[in-house]
Amino acid sequence: MLAGSFIKSKKENYQNFIIGLNNKLVIKEKPIPQKILLLLPHCLQINECDIRLTYNINNCKRCGKCTIKDLIFLAEESGLEIFIATGGSLARRIIHDVKPEAVIAVACENDLSSGIADIYPMPVIGIPNERPFGPCINTKVNIEKIKEAVRFFAHK
Repeated sequence: MLAGSFIKSKKENYQNFIIGLNNKLVIKEKPIPQKILLLLPHCLQINECDIRLTYNINNCKRCGKCTIKDLIFLAEESGLEIFIATGGSLARRIIHDVKPEAVIAVACENDLSSGIADIYPMPVIGIPNERPFGPCINTKVNIEKIKEAVRFFAHK
């Protein structure tokens, strides 16, 4: 069991390296997108919430029990498209349907690293989520990192 934890940690470190390298390459290219998608994982929503946001984030009651309310406000304030995905297949479909010029994506390292590769060469800033309760439940994200990505794409 201990060996399995070590291997997982090593894999996450590698995926974080890939995400960081991608972010540096995107920053070096300095794209000027007009349409930016903020793509979030469903696990940012608290698991006790009765309202499902996957297909319509506007169903959110903005109660403040999770960070979704703040992310919706940031998206509205910044003119971003905002969607929640349950996994890679839905994320790719959202990107196909929305047709953004750039993506700010929040997810676990595994989903981010594979998603970035799947939609290459589209510019993606990847932000790994925080998992204080383990994977896929009540995850968190550093909103300042999202704001930083928004400022980068807006060239501010």
